[in-house]
Amino acid sequence: MNTKKTAALGMLAAVAYVVMLVGRFPLIPAVPFLKFDPKDVIIVIGGFIWGPFSAFIISFVVSLVEMVTVSDTGLIGCAMNIISTCSFACTAAYIYKKRRTIGGAIFSLFAGVILMAAVMVLWNYILTPIYMKIPRADVVKLLVPAILPFNLIKGSLNAGLSILLYKPIVLGLRKTRFLPQPQNAKGNKINVGMVILGVFILVSCGLIILAFKGIL
Repeated sequence: MNTKKTAALGMLAAVAYVVMLVGRFPLIPAVPFLKFDPKDVIIVIGGFIWGPFSAFIISFVVSLVEMVTVSDTGLIGCAMNIISTCSFACTAAYIYKKRRTIGGAIFSLFAGVILMAAVMVLWNYILTPIYMKIPRADVVKLLVPAILPFNLIKGSLNAGLSILLYKPIVLGLRKTRFLPQPQNAKGNKINVGMVILGVFILVSCGLIILAFKGIL
């Protein structure tokens, strides 16, 4: 990697860590140990710009730093973080690398959401009984009514935020010369349809969260 790319990935990793610290909260009362945080937004945007391996690097660094600073789940929690983030961000980045269009971006994000939800059901079944020290039968009871919807909502929130923030972050990186300016000036325009879609996803997820919390 060249110096600019290394510096940009380090900067995105730092931003992802900060938003993890200030933005995490439990989504579903039944599983308070599963907390949403928006670090995946920064990681998937890094993957959209530089590819799936860059998304993996950011995910690994942030998860490792999280483990040694604020997490109390140790290596298992770190591994779960990496698996969750990479199944979403690396999948989306890989698909978007093949289809660099608006439609490709939307499809890649939702493919990432679906894969992450499926993968985390499996890994919660395997690892949650170990680090929570509870019977596996208790975890099985939570898989469909709690763990699956948590990951679907988490992934959808991150997809919506990624749609909203991708272009502003790219423009910011271009202004700071971490990314080259596009030859076509149209590349600097923010797509209104993408903004509307991102807002719609976030509002829908917000209503679902309120319903789970019994507010609606």
